[in-house]
Amino acid sequence: MSEPEGEALSVAMEREFPFPPERIWRALTQPHLLEEWLMKTDFRPDVGQAFSFSAEWGSVRGEVLDAEPHRSLSYTWGDDHLRSIVTWTLTPTRGGTLLRMEQTGFRRDQPRYFMGAKAGWPRFFDNLEQLLAKIA
Repeated sequence: MSEPEGEALSVAMEREFPFPPERIWRALTQPHLLEEWLMKTDFRPDVGQAFSFSAEWGSVRGEVLDAEPHRSLSYTWGDDHLRSIVTWTLTPTRGGTLLRMEQTGFRRDQPRYFMGAKAGWPRFFDNLEQLLAKIA
């Protein structure tokens, strides 16, 4: 990463999936599907809606900042020490959908959070890919 000193760090991933944006949107926004690839949640894609994600390692809280069905989704992601923003962008392609995720807002004095996100998101994307192949 080449951010100037003092700027926040971010983690970004992109992957093209051979599925339409509508299928991916469902996996990003429906609690029973989110639970299968990400974490247990009470998520609803309504701007201003508060929610939580929980797993065996702990939990995070969030609030929906933006939700444009089948195109983009943004929400806060944090706890008492971390305040980050996760943004999903869905771009239709000839073969399906390019999905981009970026989590921004990691302070340089938060290496545990930053390294956790760098290690965790690739696994979450793999889980998402497996789920997308199963749902219609």
